[in-house]
Amino acid sequence: MSPPRLAARALILHDNRLLMVNAYPKGRGNLWCAPGGGVERGASLPDNLKREIHEETGLTIAVGAPCLINEFHDPDGTFHQVDIYFRCSVTAGVLSDAWRDPENIVTRRRFVSRAELAQLPHKPDSLARAAWSNALLYDPLEAIVKA
Repeated sequence: MSPPRLAARALILHDNRLLMVNAYPKGRGNLWCAPGGGVERGASLPDNLKREIHEETGLTIAVGAPCLINEFHDPDGTFHQVDIYFRCSVTAGVLSDAWRDPENIVTRRRFVSRAELAQLPHKPDSLARAAWSNALLYDPLEAIVKA
């Protein structure tokens, strides 16, 4: 069995709205999540996160403190991922529908209010609490959502 996959994700609030991206390539699913992704060996979590955010959104960010650790897995398979969320801020760039993720995974990105997030299919379940509080949270194993 392979070890858990490690990912870094950004909680970016702008005008009290949280940046969210679609979670499946080619927009095939309607699940949304905070931007970020898998870490590469030999680079720090903040450096990995800066790379992922730029790939997915075209934005340049400053990475702040960790605020959420979330685990999810496939109870019927071998997949297990640990996401570490960081509070971040945009230092350059603006969201554009013209931006293309070089890996073609993220095709939609948008800022949402807390009320809009409550109506949007998203993971993890603790995302709103983490984004709109100053707490450091741990969200134990959630079952993966399959498209």
